[in-house]
This record gives sequence, structure tokens and C-alpha cells, in this order.
Amino acid sequence: MPAPASPMVLGLEDRVLTFAVSLLVGGLALHVAARVVADARDYGHAVVTALLGALAWALLESIPLLGGLLAIVAWVAVVKWRYRVGWIGSSATGIAAWAAAVVVLAALELVGIGSVSALGVPGA
Repeated sequence: MPAPASPMVLGLEDRVLTFAVSLLVGGLALHVAARVVADARDYGHAVVTALLGALAWALLESIPLLGGLLAIVAWVAVVKWRYRVGWIGSSATGIAAWAAAVVVLAALELVGIGSVSALGVPGA
């Protein structure tokens, strides 16, 4: 019987699974928020939006001094573009998505699944 892997060393399969679950959680949070703010109904659309938002965040966040600000503006712009709402609506969607992600992640933690995040939702 092979020895269990160290928690610090995840295999490729574990990383892919964590990425997929994190993306689905982020998509769920965006879906819930977009239903409330933009009356959107498509979960798949929310998952793609989460992925695009995560990419925008990853590309800009590491820029010195202004990276965080540029990343959040880009993320809100992605939501604005994907849901065809204004800046206020997309900002409200972001706040609601963050709140939904916190709730989902807390529920997952309660059932023993704490190694995921909400990919595509800043701060969650």
C-alpha cells in the first residue's frame, strides 16, 4: 500500500479537481448574485464569467502599486460586459457574489471540504 501523499504536495489530478471545484463554486456564487441583480438564469454563463474574471484578475493583480485596483476594475468590467449591466449593477453583482461565495465556502468547510476557493470571485 503506497504511503499517503504529503498535504503540501498535490498531484496533477488533485490540482485539476481543486481548480474545477473552485471554478464551480465561483460560478455558483456569480450565478446567485447575477440572478438577484441582473435576473440572469444561466449557470454555465456564470462559470465562464468566473473564469474570465479570474484570468483578468490574475493578469493585472501582480502589477506593482496599482495591480489590485486595476484587477478589481477589470473584474467588474468583465461582469459588466457579460451581464450587460452598468457599473453599479456589476459592482453590486460583485458584492453579492462575494457574499454568496463566503456562505458556500463556509458550508463546504462545515462538511469537511475546506481546500477549495471561489475562483473568479475576488476576496473569497
